[in-house]
Amino acid sequence: MSQPLLEPARTRAVALPATVNSLGLLGDLLTLTKPRLNFLVVATTMAGFYLGAERVDLVLLFHAVVGTALVAGGAAALNEVLERDTDALMRRTRRRPLPDGRLATSTAAGFAAVISAAGILQLWLGANGLAAGVALATLVTYAFVYTPLKRRTSLSTLVGGVPGALPPMIGWAAATDSLSLGAWVLFAIVFLWQMPHFLAIAWLCREDYARAGLPMLPVVEPDGRSTSQQVVLYATVLVPVSLLPTLVGLAGRAYFVGAALLGLAFLALGARFALRRNNEAARRLFLGSISYLPLLWGLLLANHL
Repeated sequence: MSQPLLEPARTRAVALPATVNSLGLLGDLLTLTKPRLNFLVVATTMAGFYLGAERVDLVLLFHAVVGTALVAGGAAALNEVLERDTDALMRRTRRRPLPDGRLATSTAAGFAAVISAAGILQLWLGANGLAAGVALATLVTYAFVYTPLKRRTSLSTLVGGVPGALPPMIGWAAATDSLSLGAWVLFAIVFLWQMPHFLAIAWLCREDYARAGLPMLPVVEPDGRSTSQQVVLYATVLVPVSLLPTLVGLAGRAYFVGAALLGLAFLALGARFALRRNNEAARRLFLGSISYLPLLWGLLLANHL
């Protein structure tokens, strides 16, 4: 966004009373961390911790959760710094603090760096080096690999699935100081779930992505054939993978049955989208995806052996 467009927003901010301006700054900094999205990050971190731990150490859990929240917030803020120009072109993101001119880029970048470093340090000192290392990998792959790739290739969604699936591994590592088979099973479930979820979003927002010049799959192939094929592929593979917690000793038979039913229902939504390739089917797939994961995690935690 050009400098003249930023000036009116800054002028208005100066005219506000100091208390209102301070509250606005804090609110904008909080917005940078994408708190609604990162609620899921924290929840899956807690789940990974619980599933890995022989007993729940509340102090250790506190450090794992707060440290992960800080790193996730820092990664989200760095993402918004790097995408401020494309965010300004999309309807759903143009009112964010940076493209709207309410926040200076230097302020946002400094804030992101500070909370990211604080989160890594808290995980390292409060939990262990492995948890801190996984969190650092999450930050680097999300902000400095996935984010730049979004401008270049539709495969960025696949790459972005990696940092999105690492939070349960942070929790597991914090609890056990290891990344055993159970941690990788949790990673695989979240990774596979993300693909239909984000492809549904990409379809619904394809006009916005096209306006910003981002080559998401529904933008580069508007007929939706490849998008729907990938949705069905990932949802199909997710069904057997979601059953693995029973096979590796994390859950019992009740989870196995519930996971199978949930997986088949999610696959049916993906197949419906593949047949229709319209916004209604994509919206149902999206709503199904945001129901599927909490229900699956709930079953897993309730039936944990």
